[in-house]
Amino acid sequence: MATGVRAVVGFAVFTRLGSLALQALLNSAIPDHDADAFSPPPAEDPLLLDPVAEVLLGGLGRWDAQHFLFIAERGYVFEHNFAFFPLLPIVLRCVAVVLLWPLAAWLSLHGRLLVAVALLNSALFVLSAAALYGLGCLVLQDRRLSLLSALLYCLTPANVFFVAGYSESLYAALTFGGLWLLERGSTAKACLVLGLATGARANGLVNSGFLLYLSLKRALSLAQPLWRSSSRDGWNFMRCMWIAFRFIATAVIWVLVICLPFAIFQFYGYTKFCETPSTLEPVSPVLLSLAQVKGYRVPDPASPAPPWCSRPLPLLYSYLQDVYWDVGFLRYFQLKQIPNFLLASPVSTLGSLAAYLYLRADPRYCLRLGLAGSDASKERDEKAPTGFHSRRVFVYVVHATVLLLSGFFCMHVQVLTRFLGSSSPVIYWISAHLLLSHEPLLADEHTKGKKERMPIHRPLFGIPWGRFHQNPITELLTAWTASSFVTKCILRYFMSYWVIGLALHCNFLPWT
Repeated sequence: MATGVRAVVGFAVFTRLGSLALQALLNSAIPDHDADAFSPPPAEDPLLLDPVAEVLLGGLGRWDAQHFLFIAERGYVFEHNFAFFPLLPIVLRCVAVVLLWPLAAWLSLHGRLLVAVALLNSALFVLSAAALYGLGCLVLQDRRLSLLSALLYCLTPANVFFVAGYSESLYAALTFGGLWLLERGSTAKACLVLGLATGARANGLVNSGFLLYLSLKRALSLAQPLWRSSSRDGWNFMRCMWIAFRFIATAVIWVLVICLPFAIFQFYGYTKFCETPSTLEPVSPVLLSLAQVKGYRVPDPASPAPPWCSRPLPLLYSYLQDVYWDVGFLRYFQLKQIPNFLLASPVSTLGSLAAYLYLRADPRYCLRLGLAGSDASKERDEKAPTGFHSRRVFVYVVHATVLLLSGFFCMHVQVLTRFLGSSSPVIYWISAHLLLSHEPLLADEHTKGKKERMPIHRPLFGIPWGRFHQNPITELLTAWTASSFVTKCILRYFMSYWVIGLALHCNFLPWT
């Protein structure tokens, strides 16, 4: 396993360095689009190295990254800032102020925040890649498939959102790391890590389903043998009742821990906009002027309370998604959005295919929701499937399908690429499964009738990359003409979105 971790970490570092270099090049070569996006005025005058930081890292602060950087620099000033959760701004602020304080004489806080984005997201992405590999080894029970999945993750189609000032890298590292801990049986630690993930993204609330499902499955595995003999032994009946009580009590605690960051953040927004505090932090005249021009709402005791304050459940987040971003069921189903549906079609196809292939492989197991049924003893005698059809994959397929359906029907559909790419390992597992199933060049050495394996020392694009080159993905790229149609489709999708996303997003052009 250590060899696989080294391969994944090495390739992740390589792709992060490549992403940073390519975004700097593309940001310099392509003029920025004049987008109607959130663009606050600078808080400080630029210092000596700020122009250099802007040239090298300015592409990391586009679109929604402007919100995260603004919050890290000035806090939650405007109402719509509360659509962006606080964990990333807090961590960025700590890195910029504490770790990068020696640069304070040459870089303004904004410049140090850009440097913090580059360093933090790169480190978090490497950690998330290693966590995904470890999670795959536990769930798939197939290190080869796990390695290929993690290497594909390093070329994720949502790449630009993992390198820019977005919360994708932080959320992926916490989610994949928390699920890895959960699969290892460290439920308490996993709950804390997944709770932190909710502090980074609202969809972290859905991760509570993993804790509930896996805890229920373990409780049933303990209770079922006792329940069968409970009619003959009253003590076993009491033990079943104790297992059920313990599951309910711990499940409530786990869910509360995961939901707590969300609840605290909503309460903070409520106190800021709905209550009338004795003192309010003053808003600078420049930001007040921006609020008047753009129609942004700021806390103001003299103004009427926002309409969401009077709702039975005053959730600021759902109000912002509804009013500011027009998120709702079927709202995005318009003719003018067809290009965005086309942009999301590859990841939608992979997610749908994952659900279909898994259901087709074992429909009875899926209909029983992956829980033991009447023929559980027979199942124990059978050899458990491994790889993508492993029974431990079931809950992950359900999770990915729920995210896919909610994103397709209720959200801006183009965000599905980064929404699924940072939240679910299934997109990478199904892609790796298709490669291993349809690519003869990846045939195992013991597979009968395999074609000759590809050489592993051929330079990639004419450049000898050394150890970074020695992995299955780069081998497939060097043997492009000999690879299968499925391989070309998957790698074209990953590589094209990887590059095009950097070119468009870093220059304020619309992307996923």
